[in-house]
Amino acid sequence: KELACNMSTPLSLSLCGVDKRKRIILSSFLNPKIIKMKLAIAALLFASASAFAPSARFAAPRTAMHMSTEAAEETKAFAKLPASVKPGVVTGKALTDLLDAAKDAGFAIPGVNIVGTNSINACMEAAAKYGGPIMVTFSKGGGQFIAGKSLSNDADSASIAGTIAGAKHVHEVAALYGVPVVLHTDHCQKAWLPWIDGLLAASEEFYKANGKPLFSSHMLDLSEEPLEENIGICKDYLEKFAKLDILLEFELGVTGGEEDGVDNSDVDSSRLYTQPEEVWYSYQQLSEVENGAFTCAASFGNVHGVYAPGNVDLQPVILHNSQAYIQEKLGCDEKKPMKFVFHGGSGSSTEDIKYAIEAGVIKMNIDTDTQWAFWDGVRGYEAKYHDYLQGQIGNPEGDDKPNKKYYDPRECMRAAEVQTVDRLGQAFADLKCQNILGLGMMDEAENVLGPRRGGLPV
Repeated sequence: KELACNMSTPLSLSLCGVDKRKRIILSSFLNPKIIKMKLAIAALLFASASAFAPSARFAAPRTAMHMSTEAAEETKAFAKLPASVKPGVVTGKALTDLLDAAKDAGFAIPGVNIVGTNSINACMEAAAKYGGPIMVTFSKGGGQFIAGKSLSNDADSASIAGTIAGAKHVHEVAALYGVPVVLHTDHCQKAWLPWIDGLLAASEEFYKANGKPLFSSHMLDLSEEPLEENIGICKDYLEKFAKLDILLEFELGVTGGEEDGVDNSDVDSSRLYTQPEEVWYSYQQLSEVENGAFTCAASFGNVHGVYAPGNVDLQPVILHNSQAYIQEKLGCDEKKPMKFVFHGGSGSSTEDIKYAIEAGVIKMNIDTDTQWAFWDGVRGYEAKYHDYLQGQIGNPEGDDKPNKKYYDPRECMRAAEVQTVDRLGQAFADLKCQNILGLGMMDEAENVLGPRRGGLPV
């Protein structure tokens, strides 16, 4: 019927893009005379069959467009997110769709620095529990730790190998958690670019084999360099990233404090605040890269670490002013043309976080708070079972009682994971990132200790 209604469309146009052999077959099939004959036969058959068919069969027919829309809805993994976003590692268009959704809906993704599979798994468990996407973030030092601190790190070999190993772990298990995971690397200053080069080479190989990059995004922190050099190098790398569907995060201004080998404790306070003109210049330059995708870590008083109240003066209004400046320059209706990220999020007030998200922040870094949570889990476990951790044999239940199930490293590491998940719950709430996936809250894990071993005393 649809073909008959559209016979006014030239056959040559309707067959555009079909190879010659198939075009011949389709042309004969789409011959108007043949179609009319077939439709007449079909009408007779349908009329005969309808006499024996239940009346319920005569529901209004669905058009091809309707059916294709339903199919798209059926394949949508998360009701509140674009269809391109699936469980597992998110890259390329799916990543930009996810970040656009965050900006439009007014939530930000927790970006958590990790140091091993325990902290990686805690991130994904938290994402599943609280119902939001998560960004797993590798630092150069974190990658080295994963590879093993005893290894030589000449030419960043251990940092490269460990970061790749951690990324492959995420690729293997992320989908099992049923959440979208962004695989990201953190601050890379100019002297550390060989680390990124090694990861980029790994993504090239991964792309050839899997059609997607190993990493979702990389951050280049060249804020210590002059603006033109900073953005010039970023642009060169974005050209490489774009070919592999990798997103670039770049930094303007300086994030104060110290984190994982990057020490800006004594930096001039004026460098903690980015100017709108700098953001606009960067936006212009990087927008020239075909297929390039980028986010901006613009400094607005951010400092790594947690400090006493009054020691950090955050000014997220800088982000609002920068968005307005770019919008004016572009002459567009888009009120938030730049995607911003928030560094030094640990210890920030909910008011500052909320105002920053309103300015287009789509991700906030968390490290110091989750480091403390991890340690606090271990500390609390030791305090709780102190009397069972003083020797392999002998505890309050008897001098001959074994303590193996108490000093099993998995027990204290699991306690650290649980405490980290709890702390990330606060982050998901602060960032309005709870139940974004539309899956509801995940039940508590029931298989932590397993039935064979039994639980520890409460």
